[in-house]
Amino acid sequence: MTAIDVASESSPIRQRLLWPWAAFWLLMFAVAVQQSLWSGRLQFWRPLVEIGSAALVATGIAAIQRRRARQLDRLLGRPLHWFFRLWTWVPVQFPTYVVAMYGLRIGVYALAGKRYQHGPWAEVIAYEATNFFLFYALFSGIHFGLCSYRAWADERLAAERSVSLARQMQLSQLTHQLQPHFLFNALNTISSLIRSDPDTADSLLTRLATLLRATTDASLRVEQSLEEELALLRAYAAIMTQRFADRASISWDIEPQAQSCRVPTLGLQPLLENCFRHSVERRSAATHIVVRAACRMGRLQIEIEDDGDLHTLPDRRGVGLGNLGLRLQSLYGSQARLELKLRAGGGLLVEVSLPCAH
Repeated sequence: MTAIDVASESSPIRQRLLWPWAAFWLLMFAVAVQQSLWSGRLQFWRPLVEIGSAALVATGIAAIQRRRARQLDRLLGRPLHWFFRLWTWVPVQFPTYVVAMYGLRIGVYALAGKRYQHGPWAEVIAYEATNFFLFYALFSGIHFGLCSYRAWADERLAAERSVSLARQMQLSQLTHQLQPHFLFNALNTISSLIRSDPDTADSLLTRLATLLRATTDASLRVEQSLEEELALLRAYAAIMTQRFADRASISWDIEPQAQSCRVPTLGLQPLLENCFRHSVERRSAATHIVVRAACRMGRLQIEIEDDGDLHTLPDRRGVGLGNLGLRLQSLYGSQARLELKLRAGGGLLVEVSLPCAH
């Protein structure tokens, strides 16, 4: 057992048992004082010696038993085995309890110059056995409940940590999947212009280098502000609109208060890329793209639409949109939504809705 295991075991169990244990012995002392009052001889010292000796010896036995119970955690799923193993030392503990308790009482009385009187030993053993086994059963049941709760809480915490780690790994993987996908398309754009228009290709390459430097830093973060995300998106848009200078234009309608909301890093780039791949590249007519962002009642609403020739929704989402959907689900669960809609008159409207966290 490691130090961490001991700390996680001893601290909460000790704290949960300490108060009911102390309250129990205080109650026993109050009952003993009340009994002496009813007998017509109010004495505090006698109940104090009797209850104090019982509490001291019982606490020592309980501490030893708690240490032994640490080794039985593997049996918590089998209560009968747990209790059987815990009770195996009772034949030793009970005589020890009686001998130590009465030895303390006789010794204290002797120091006070008195003789401790008690009934016949057969009656004493029967009385103490009844008390011992009754209280032992009660507190071992409480101890089992606390140990079971601790084990359940530890398993739940471990499961939550495992889920959180898996989610972080998934998000990291999906973020890195977006980067090669974007890089491939951007390099294709530059490659197609190297011979026909080297100056434009050089300009695009410079923009790509700037974008990749920002992307490298941003990939270390799962989320970033919409303002930072839009900086990357505008760099991507500049590359694509220069390639399709006569066939694509972009309008930006961004509310200032929405820019502080957090969004998935590189989450908007696949939406804009989708417009170029499925609208701009497939038609000779000019395509107009609109990017909107607004904050409404604590939610960030993002829309990217184009006036292309699309009249039916695609059967399945591509790599970029599919990854973005998984990232939204991992980050926000049911609070996020990604929807594709047909635009009146032709074209596609993509809506993203998620909580506006700053």
